[in-house]
Amino acid sequence: MSRKVISAGHICLDITPVFPGGHTYSEAGELLAPGKLIQLAGTTTYTGGSVGNSGLALKVLGADVTLLGKVGDDAFGSAVKSITGKYGAFGLITDPAVSTSYTIVLAIPGIDRIFVIDTGANDTFSGSDIPEEALEDVCLFHYGYPPVMKKFYSDEGQELSGMYRRMKDHGIATSLDMSYIDPDSPAGKANWRAILEKTLPYTDLFLPSYEDICGIFGEPDPDAVADKISSALSMAEEMIDMGAAVVMVKCGTQGICYRTADRSRIEKIGPRLAIDADAWADQSGIQKSFKAPRVLSATAAGDAAIAAFLKAVLDGYGPAGSVRFAAAEGCCAVTTYDTLSGLKTLDELEAMIAAGWETN
Repeated sequence: MSRKVISAGHICLDITPVFPGGHTYSEAGELLAPGKLIQLAGTTTYTGGSVGNSGLALKVLGADVTLLGKVGDDAFGSAVKSITGKYGAFGLITDPAVSTSYTIVLAIPGIDRIFVIDTGANDTFSGSDIPEEALEDVCLFHYGYPPVMKKFYSDEGQELSGMYRRMKDHGIATSLDMSYIDPDSPAGKANWRAILEKTLPYTDLFLPSYEDICGIFGEPDPDAVADKISSALSMAEEMIDMGAAVVMVKCGTQGICYRTADRSRIEKIGPRLAIDADAWADQSGIQKSFKAPRVLSATAAGDAAIAAFLKAVLDGYGPAGSVRFAAAEGCCAVTTYDTLSGLKTLDELEAMIAAGWETN
């Protein structure tokens, strides 16, 4: 049976200044003050976005992955293709009429990351950029970050739901990841509940973070929620009611929760994915996060968690096991500044867990 995977959606070049160690900050203004000179300890440059993070992580974990995203014919685009090519991952579209997206990631010690992003070529990517021949023998289609891809949140998500409906027409299992919705951006003005209502009936695996979706489901300030897991489980029920077959919500250091639909919907998951309906139907649970030996940057930790989850699903694991791998891989990802060098294979993760890896 084919195990081919498509990772589509947002891709960019991530540029992360490395701040000197030995000091932490309570707010960005302590470091980023007007007129101040800041000496860095280096810079890391790597791919970002769902395709550059989850897609390449799946490749590192041994999956047969095709990358489908768009870059410009410029220096940043060449850098992105050079990095993905080193991992033997291909499929990116080059469009000389647009510029490559980039993100400056400010991982200041002691505070959450700050992202400065130019969405660039991602705003022109659409479902029509995915050729029919690319769908041959594909068992899983994963797409990420519609809030930073203009065509997918415009017109109440017609492009997004249409793309997912097309995948289901081909018998392909579908997976969807979100990204933070800036309330002051054009995406923040979109009706995301309406978008999800149109898209989730064609979505087998919905894998957002808590911060990505809380505003959609009535929690405008995620930092004000003490028990994110309980809140996320309530939201997951709503997402199942909206049509998703499996929901996994990443809640940072509090862990991950999941909820699955009844057997009739689980059995409709892409026939090429061939998951065990008995193991997956009517399940819910909580996985605590694992303790990281060090935390350098949480950038792409959620994407790494998704990659491990999807690889576990492809390898035949049940929901609890797949979510456990997700939590473990997310923990490994925070130990490095880049998105890939800290990752472990599923076998390595299993050995670490069996050896008594502690949870928070």
